[in-house]
Amino acid sequence: MSQTPQATYAALDAWIDQHFDEQVKFLQALVQVPTDTPPGNNAPHAERTAELIQPFGFDAEKHVVPEQDVKDYGMQSITNLIVRRAYGDGGRTIALNAHGDVVPPGDGWTHAPYGAEIADGKMYGRATAVSKSDFSSFTFAVRALEAVARPTKGHVELHFTYDEEFGGILGPGWLLEKGLTKPDLMIAAGFSYEVVTAHNGCLQMEVTVHGKMAHAAVPDTGVDALQAAVAILNALYGENVKYKQITSKVPGIQHPYVNVGRIEGGTNTNVVPGKVTLKVDRRMIPEENPAEVEATIRKVMGDAIAAFNAQRGYTGDDAVRIDIKRLLLANAMTPLAGNQPLVDAIQTHGEAVFGTRPPAVGTPLYTDVRLYVERGIPGVIYGAGPRTVLESHAKRADERIDLEDLRRATKVIARSLVDLLA
Repeated sequence: MSQTPQATYAALDAWIDQHFDEQVKFLQALVQVPTDTPPGNNAPHAERTAELIQPFGFDAEKHVVPEQDVKDYGMQSITNLIVRRAYGDGGRTIALNAHGDVVPPGDGWTHAPYGAEIADGKMYGRATAVSKSDFSSFTFAVRALEAVARPTKGHVELHFTYDEEFGGILGPGWLLEKGLTKPDLMIAAGFSYEVVTAHNGCLQMEVTVHGKMAHAAVPDTGVDALQAAVAILNALYGENVKYKQITSKVPGIQHPYVNVGRIEGGTNTNVVPGKVTLKVDRRMIPEENPAEVEATIRKVMGDAIAAFNAQRGYTGDDAVRIDIKRLLLANAMTPLAGNQPLVDAIQTHGEAVFGTRPPAVGTPLYTDVRLYVERGIPGVIYGAGPRTVLESHAKRADERIDLEDLRRATKVIARSLVDLLA
């Protein structure tokens, strides 16, 4: 590098400023292609992404997950993308990962969910904050890097994947399992004001409660599965009281939590429900053992049904029974010692660009980064976005990103890549 590091950083910033209108239009084009998951028909977005980055000289490898694997998983189509940029022998390989799949928009929007409208310096739309914004920040950071710094060693890979909402197994997990990538370090999509080095784990289960249908005029001839489900709900919510006494030592993470996010059951108003299904989400702090957590939560639900049956004298064919199916087990992410170069670079340049040093903390979310870390690849979460999930409206109506956060995060990433590849 012929110029001083500070001159290089300033030139990167200037390049990003000069191309920012183009970057915003690029993000708008990404947001305008829906990727609701479920149903999870995400291959069209991958095709559009590959088409949009091709004029930049970025050739995307399209890794199509077999159709049957995707359907068995509960989605419709997944094509994961890898863009490999090689600068010379030696040096590190840095991966930048963002996911394109999102939860459906839901109700209550004042801006079109896929309109990518801009108002008062913010872009509105599903995935503007999480995490198509980082398709944009990562792409333009690499473009700035190559235009200005022109590294002579190392590699950068862009990983654009489409299975974060279902757990990442057919996204980054699939790329890693197939041996398609093995970077030295990685950065995953995140927000601009923190460097996240740890996160919660997550256990999701489907619990089916089996009773016996009956006419509502003669309810005693049936066994009410909904009443039994209420016993399970009370037991689970009782656990939350206990969980508040358990505190994580990781800054940014508080205590475990269990949530019942979906309930389905019954056939009609005048029928005693014979079957009810609950979708349960148990967040695990990094200090917890996932196997022990799962065994405990199963016992809590089993004990609740046993007590329900005993109180009502239900035995044999009249006894309520439950089936418990694990849907997802995402391990917590704990920091690997090798992540310090990532933390140092992002904190240094975050302070230079934003004026405040971003803290290294944990988050109660769970992310795809754990899949890299589980394979010994140090990673952190950093990208374009606000201070909190609440502020971003992620998974709520009117999700948005402040365009200045997008601009500044792109500068931080581009500057950090210079340091990491040096």
